[in-house]
Amino acid sequence: MGRKSLSILLTLMTLLLLVGGCGESADKTQPMAPSRASTSSTPVTQPAPAPTVALVMKTLTNPFFVDMEKGAREAKQELGIELQVKTAAQETSIEQQIQIVEELIHAKIDALVIAPGDSLELIPVLKKAQDAGIEVINIDNRLDPEYSTRLHLRPIPFISVDNEQGAYTAAKWISDRISAPTKAAIIEGIRGAANAEARRQGSLRAFAENPAITVVASETAHWKIDEAYQVAAKLFSTHPDIGALFCANDMMALGALKYLDEQGNNQVLVASFDALEPAKAAIRAGKLAATVDQQAAQQGYLGVQYAMRALAGETLPMETLIDTRLITVDILP
Repeated sequence: MGRKSLSILLTLMTLLLLVGGCGESADKTQPMAPSRASTSSTPVTQPAPAPTVALVMKTLTNPFFVDMEKGAREAKQELGIELQVKTAAQETSIEQQIQIVEELIHAKIDALVIAPGDSLELIPVLKKAQDAGIEVINIDNRLDPEYSTRLHLRPIPFISVDNEQGAYTAAKWISDRISAPTKAAIIEGIRGAANAEARRQGSLRAFAENPAITVVASETAHWKIDEAYQVAAKLFSTHPDIGALFCANDMMALGALKYLDEQGNNQVLVASFDALEPAKAAIRAGKLAATVDQQAAQQGYLGVQYAMRALAGETLPMETLIDTRLITVDILP
């Protein structure tokens, strides 16, 4: 073989070796650094949404329910929940309250805290809420137990005050100041509402303990200030010598006091229920004798708290009664 042929042969062998080496390197799988997306096989979990609790009240035209909402919002801040507050236009707007609950069922809320305007008419829609898996808490006005059982409403925790005893203490405050024969009258809340009936019975009990007192009338003003003004006009037109008057809430008492002021009659002992700021002002002015603090904010707070405890599966007491406090001029600042 000539020198030229040998040179060509060596060149071809060198090329074959290089190509073989490159092919071997290309066939080997080199370890790759893991990408940022593949560093974890566990999917990223989103935090569970906060439970939605709805507070359904009668109205916000009564400062009592404004205070109730404040208590509920305090609980919202502490518990980190979603709170919806719904109210009807008036305390007598029962059908509107029912419609509100229907809408909340459709919205699939988790829990419902309700201060029902009526003790009977809300029960069917609350049964519907329970059937939809919504936890229900009853505050302020008790649902009728017999009708609840008949409609198979499951037991619902109730938060309120002893309305009968609270009304008794207020009516007794004015009754104890009467020794001469005196006519008395009562302005009631919504008839059929458990709290209204309890307050009427409490005032009747207090008046009955004083043999000098004769109850001559008991009329409803549906918790309303303007209607109470009209009822007072009717009562005093029929019985101008009424000397004691129990009103089942402060709003009605304020309506009655307005009528008495216009008539220049400052001889009537008037007691009421709720301890609203205008009522306290009337006590300081010597126009109202007594009222009852039933701690509306505490009812709203506990209602929301109980709703969350129910959602957590906790067994709750079926009845929680908050202490009432008699408010007279002696204890006001």
